[in-house]
Amino acid sequence: MAETWRPYLSQLTVPIPATPGLDPLTMLTDDADIATWQNEGLPADRMSIENATILTSCHRWPLMVDPQLQGIKWIKNKYGDHLHVIRIGQRGYLDAIERALAQGDVVLVENLEENLDPVLGPLLSRETIKKGRYIKIGEKECEYNPGFRLILHTKLASPHYQPELQAQCTLINFTVTRDGLEDQLLAAVVSMERPDLEELKSKLTKRQNCFKITLKTLEDNLLSRLSSASGNFLGDTELVENLETTKWTAADIVEKVKESKVTEAKINEAREHYRPAAARASLLYFIMNDLNKIHPMYRFSLKAFSVVFQKAVVKAEPDDDLKLRVSNLIDNITSSVFQYTTRGLFECDKLTFIAQLAFQILLRNKEINPVELDFLLRYPVQPVETSPVEFLSNHSWGGIKSLCLMDEFRNLDRDIEGSAKRWKKFVESECPEKEKFPQEWKNKTSLQRLCIMRALRPDRMTYAVRDFVEEKLGGMYVIGRSLDFAVSFEETGPTTPMFFILSPGVDPLKDVEKHGKKLGFTFDNKNFHNVSLGQGQEAMAEQVLDLAAKKGHWVILQNIHLVARWLSTLEKVLEQKAEGSHENYRVFVSAEPSSTPEGHIIPQGILENSVKITNEPPTGMHANLHKALDNFNQDTLEICSRENEFKSILFVLCYFHAVVAERRKFGPQGWNRSYPFNTGDLIISVNVLFNYLEANPKVPYDDIRYLFGEIMYGGHITDDWDRHLCRTYLEEFIKPEMMEGDLCLAPGFPLPGNMDYNSYHQYIDDTLPAESPYLYGLHPNAEIGFLTQNSQKLFRTVLEMQPRDGAAGEVAGMTREEKVHTLLEEIIEKLPEEFNMAEVLGKAEERTPYQVVAVQECERMNLLTQEIKRSLNELSMGLKGELTMTIEMENLQNSIFLDMVPETWTKLAYPSMSGLTLWFTDLLARIKELEAWTTDFVLPCAVWLTGFFNPQSFLTAIMQAMARRNEWPLDNMSLQCDVTKKNREDLTSPPREGAYVHGLYMEGARWNSQTGLIVDARLKELTPIMPVIFIRAIPVDKQENTNMYQCPVYKTRQRGPTYVWTFNLKTKEKPSKWTLAGVALLLQV
Repeated sequence: MAETWRPYLSQLTVPIPATPGLDPLTMLTDDADIATWQNEGLPADRMSIENATILTSCHRWPLMVDPQLQGIKWIKNKYGDHLHVIRIGQRGYLDAIERALAQGDVVLVENLEENLDPVLGPLLSRETIKKGRYIKIGEKECEYNPGFRLILHTKLASPHYQPELQAQCTLINFTVTRDGLEDQLLAAVVSMERPDLEELKSKLTKRQNCFKITLKTLEDNLLSRLSSASGNFLGDTELVENLETTKWTAADIVEKVKESKVTEAKINEAREHYRPAAARASLLYFIMNDLNKIHPMYRFSLKAFSVVFQKAVVKAEPDDDLKLRVSNLIDNITSSVFQYTTRGLFECDKLTFIAQLAFQILLRNKEINPVELDFLLRYPVQPVETSPVEFLSNHSWGGIKSLCLMDEFRNLDRDIEGSAKRWKKFVESECPEKEKFPQEWKNKTSLQRLCIMRALRPDRMTYAVRDFVEEKLGGMYVIGRSLDFAVSFEETGPTTPMFFILSPGVDPLKDVEKHGKKLGFTFDNKNFHNVSLGQGQEAMAEQVLDLAAKKGHWVILQNIHLVARWLSTLEKVLEQKAEGSHENYRVFVSAEPSSTPEGHIIPQGILENSVKITNEPPTGMHANLHKALDNFNQDTLEICSRENEFKSILFVLCYFHAVVAERRKFGPQGWNRSYPFNTGDLIISVNVLFNYLEANPKVPYDDIRYLFGEIMYGGHITDDWDRHLCRTYLEEFIKPEMMEGDLCLAPGFPLPGNMDYNSYHQYIDDTLPAESPYLYGLHPNAEIGFLTQNSQKLFRTVLEMQPRDGAAGEVAGMTREEKVHTLLEEIIEKLPEEFNMAEVLGKAEERTPYQVVAVQECERMNLLTQEIKRSLNELSMGLKGELTMTIEMENLQNSIFLDMVPETWTKLAYPSMSGLTLWFTDLLARIKELEAWTTDFVLPCAVWLTGFFNPQSFLTAIMQAMARRNEWPLDNMSLQCDVTKKNREDLTSPPREGAYVHGLYMEGARWNSQTGLIVDARLKELTPIMPVIFIRAIPVDKQENTNMYQCPVYKTRQRGPTYVWTFNLKTKEKPSKWTLAGVALLLQV
């Protein structure tokens, strides 16, 4: 209004006059109404007042979006007993609406979901019949009283309603704002710190509100009398007296208001000293509130946050110096919220939370530059930059070049080139985040050093960020400590359940039983109930909850994720039982988190009102091996008559179990897909081992390997290459040599001999080498790879969590919309014209297998470029205001802003893990390659295999061309891959048969061109490029299989679903070595 409309009205050729300082709110409401609302519990911030004004003035039914439940609290106070509160789906809700409709009452429909019952359609759109006297609800005609009022309410934070519902209702956003919450928390902290001030302010506000109401009443009475007076109204004694009273009262009130204003100014000045504490608390709440973007389980209510906030204020260290007291408040509020939040987060998300915490606090205090933070999070790399120094990759050098565009980092590229030795020593040090930067770069700020480090050593960024948080916030924020269960229990109550977020292989409910015993709640005392949910257990759970609420018992509800349909009922039951229940009543709930946001089913109400706790299994080989062995005891070791064999294979199984469980952390290089291996697999395998050893005179190695690898553990596995990996581990670990003392489970860790149970644990402590990828058969580069991906994920998540308002919403002086519009126009301008398919088909007359592939690729490329153009033009019109913004357009805008490839594009594109900038550069290269090929349809000298949507089709075309030429059956053919010593530039013509392909990378090892073999990778060289590969088709029986490693080819590092083909590569080492090392060829890195 102030920024757009008023300047526009004043600059017209014939300006439209507007009263200076005009507030449109005053035309819809007055001070008296606002005062009444605030006395009824409406928050005092501007946005809440605007919302209340719209709600009371709107013609259509209001629909409140109220995730923090502040609006509904006000509505319930405002209408009191005259309000009918119902929920859709509860028993008899339509009858309640029908009665209210006839009597002209107010109905509040609370906790709406995104889909409404269609039976309410006529009521929402006020489709009256019989001259406006009736409305049809279902088949029934219900009497309609014009005094009837309907208020709809949802606690969903960003609901997506059907357009017709949005047209039928007035949507009002009651979501609390940062400034609004700051004012509310300021009132809370002052009422605790200086109750005298807050009481005085409260009395003052009420007094001023009463003044406003009195004045309004007097003015209304006076105007009413004046309008009804006839003839000479000076003769109307009563009217004149009323006028005199109004004048005298008004003068008195004006005097009192003046006094009040002076007092109010003094109070406000005293209150302002506490504002930094309220501002910090408000900031923390919004960081907490954004955590559900990481995982839908992370939900926190404002009510629960307020309790934590108040406890933190009470516990803060007192001090007579006000400044120090406020500083203590800030520290204690921050640490309390940190502890409350982190105990409900998975380990992998804790660093994301503390990084966001540190960055937002520093931004708020203006201690860091938003442009530098934006670089750190986005890491915009200048594409096609070749590194001039051998210790930095092209990707790193592209980042350095981008960084040099900022004044603070000018000449960084020259310094690295000029002092290459010093920088090489720094980059190659083991923990560069602990070292000093070369030259004057060591004097840069902590954030600036992080920016440089992100380019030089992305794999060390998780450690560097941890150090940064420790430096800025303190050591307690980075030390991983598990909270004592008793401490967490203190925060529960009849209205606050405890929610355990389950992890495989961990039973957190043992803590509940242990603590219950201390307090006298046990199964024997019949005041402790444990319901494991599943089919038909819902009624039992409801009975137990009813009994427990009355008698003050404890209830455990296990695995609530198994009863998806009953969860909304559980939410209501927990809410109802909480009110007026016994003070000792407690509920403990457990559920597994869903692997995808779409699969998330736990209701928001249960999550928000609970104290959430995560329990995760230990990490690292050492802890996992001990944990696997803990499933057995000395008696287990002695049950088998063939003690030597049984003990050896049992220990191997424990090591195997620890390896397969912990290998997950290496991402796709560990396992193509993630599997829920658990202790049950290990225990059953040991039982099978005992049975087979007792039943056979010789150890049936093949049989037990098959049972473990294909059934017990293999039963979880869905990917063929993962199954092959599992088999290979067992072939290496369980074989006759193990009984001869020649078997090493990992370098430096031989299989122990016959020992007792405790000695095995001691052997692990004494002999197991330090944690490293070697323990899993992987190369140390695997750790660098997974650490790099972890840091990329960390920054990507923190970037997505940045607030969209204020400084973070603006980058380099441009608003979010301006930045998106600039990028959008750049993409449209660079995108070439689509392929003219009629022309392409005209050139491809022969329709050879290669030409068919090229035509198909052009068709798919056209579909993609058409969608890119269509969606960008649509978004451009939306940003200009020529089209209504849809959800799809909003998602596209967010993706472009966050440098992510939009979902609608990826559906039509090829798999890729790149950000939008690099993805678009790659797209242009693919189009260029296709244009060159389709000019004359002559096969390129070397084909860029990466450039295909479907590389399999090209590899199949090689076989088809050969089969046609020699009239061989296609089923009996396979591909032979010969790695040449040439690079792409060395080739001048294609081969007579088959094709040269280039653009492949090897992960997990490297290719030695001199010897023509796979060899160990060089340290820090994660994906060395392969020379040109000559691929031709040969009959299957001529395929050479000795000294060959069957190497899978994938499109991206994601592996799994991006599998393309298997290439046989020569090796001197055993192929199993490369299988365990996760060696693969990749088309993109």
